[in-house]
Amino acid sequence: MRLGELAVRLGCQLEGPEDLAITGVAGMDEANPGEITFLSNPKYLAKLGTTRAGAIIASAEVNTLGRPTLRAADPYMAFARAIEVFYPPQRPPAGIHPTAVVAPDARLGRNPSVGPYVVIESGAEIGDDCVLKAHVMIYPGVKIGDRFFAHSHAVVRENVRIGNDVILQNGVVIGGDGFGFVPCPDGTYYKIVQAGTVVIEDGVEVQANSCIDRAAVGETRLRRGVKVDNLVQVAHGCDIGENSLLCSQVGIAGSARLGRNVILTGQVGVAGHLTIGDRVIATPQTGVPNDVRPNTTISGTPAVDHDVWLKASAVYRRLPEMYAAYRKIKGLLEKAEAKS
Repeated sequence: MRLGELAVRLGCQLEGPEDLAITGVAGMDEANPGEITFLSNPKYLAKLGTTRAGAIIASAEVNTLGRPTLRAADPYMAFARAIEVFYPPQRPPAGIHPTAVVAPDARLGRNPSVGPYVVIESGAEIGDDCVLKAHVMIYPGVKIGDRFFAHSHAVVRENVRIGNDVILQNGVVIGGDGFGFVPCPDGTYYKIVQAGTVVIEDGVEVQANSCIDRAAVGETRLRRGVKVDNLVQVAHGCDIGENSLLCSQVGIAGSARLGRNVILTGQVGVAGHLTIGDRVIATPQTGVPNDVRPNTTISGTPAVDHDVWLKASAVYRRLPEMYAAYRKIKGLLEKAEAKS
């Protein structure tokens, strides 16, 4: 593809030769002269002098040292769209594989692609243009919207509701039983029937081996645009607000409520029955035991304001020398008191 054509497709302003051939996209360190890269973080400015990329996507204020450039208001977004240009998503052909088992009363929309050994049980409904890769399991009574894409070994349990444009990566379980047990006098546990459901709204993606548990009663809900990373646990009865991000190994206990645009980074743990406000960010390994007000960044266990945590962390590293100084001063005071 010519650089000029790529500029038009991405809606960027071209600086450089229109006929420059671009064969793909790559990071600044890996790119070769036939590829385009991007710069969005100022800390990587020095790489402009060393990258071998044939062209660069950058914002208007960046000096790209005379290199062929596509100017974009959001270079990262333009780069993401460039990847789609060169590596368009592959959709398998429509059809139902002969080894798939589809219940007679299950309903599929137009152009379904149902792979080997898929099972769709009684009463399930799936909209238009669905893709179910090999070994996907759809339980009875499930209702799914259009353009659903489930990768191999994804499972959607009974009576779950899923909207349009939802993606489930490999090994996802939607609607598994919540962790509900009543302790008995003899030390055993009595299982609470998990009679509720899970509702997944439009535009949600759940990545590999994550679990969204059904509620005991009522529902667990992932609202529009939520993105869930690998190995995440959302317990029964939780409500995850629109466009929130749950990064790898996040665990959210039962009946927690998250607002809009919340970001829980890696290994954050959230206690049950609490509320996290809109646009909260929890840094890695934060433990959240209490409600969190909107528009805050929190860190540590138990979670505190991020600025407080930074100060406390700086003090923590100095505790041995501070304690030694304290012991020394205490000893001097004790000697002075003994003399008096």
